[in-house]
Amino acid sequence: MFQMKSLHPLIGVEIQGVSLSAPLDEGTFSRIVEAFERHSLLLFRDQAISDAQQLEFSRRFGPLERTKPGTVGEGSELVILTNVAADGAIVPETHRQWLNTRANQLWHSDSSFKPTPALASLLSGREVPVEGGETEFASMRAVWNALPAALQARVDGLVAIHDYAWSRGRIDPELMTDAEREALPPVRQAMVRRHPVTGEASLYAGSHASGVEGMAPEAGRALLSELMEFATRREFVHTHRWRRGDLLVWDNRCTLHRGRPFPASQRRYLVRTTVAGTGPTVGALPENRDADPDFPE
Repeated sequence: MFQMKSLHPLIGVEIQGVSLSAPLDEGTFSRIVEAFERHSLLLFRDQAISDAQQLEFSRRFGPLERTKPGTVGEGSELVILTNVAADGAIVPETHRQWLNTRANQLWHSDSSFKPTPALASLLSGREVPVEGGETEFASMRAVWNALPAALQARVDGLVAIHDYAWSRGRIDPELMTDAEREALPPVRQAMVRRHPVTGEASLYAGSHASGVEGMAPEAGRALLSELMEFATRREFVHTHRWRRGDLLVWDNRCTLHRGRPFPASQRRYLVRTTVAGTGPTVGALPENRDADPDFPE
């Protein structure tokens, strides 16, 4: 029987009584979509699903992005987040996969560095650490509502520059490949987004934001830092502690998330699918780019 259980006063519900190993009827899926639009974060426990089953469920939400260059799963609709090599051994902490894991421990919204940012992400826990490795989520709708009116007035209408090279460079200047740099130039994103279904406003920022259009670099980064410090206060944040078989679905339009550290000796294998957004958040796209959902992540 379909049931919902609150995860946090401001964000998230657990969906109970649903198995994703078989196609869902329209009525059940409509209730899932309604919960997604309202609560921004969904948890499904005990979902021992295959890649094909995850893809089938994910496509119900819309067209999927293809994975960007330099990521495990490149060119497919699956992002593999793992510290396990092809031979089954855990990779060393200097390995690119570990460095990307560290980068994902910064607060971010998936694909905000694309001309058309992602709508939703679906992350399946196939193998999870025994300790650590949590994923945290911040409700950016609640953050916007809690911002002082003067700060709201200052931010509304501003545009931030989102740059994948900027965020990866904070971890390691050599982390981003030449192919990634060519495919992912900086893009413009509105700093306040309004949800197309609920009409609610949310702050849109995160670690990919390198500055604010029309502001000196230092001033723009100071404003972004102030907003991020406010947005990630504990009252806005839900911490998900993984169990094998968990599937999380979240709304990138109105949440931020980050991974948490875990011991280097523990294995992790997560599979993500990413639902493409429906259009840019502001203005014209950068030269020679378009809003094709197949544009690399």
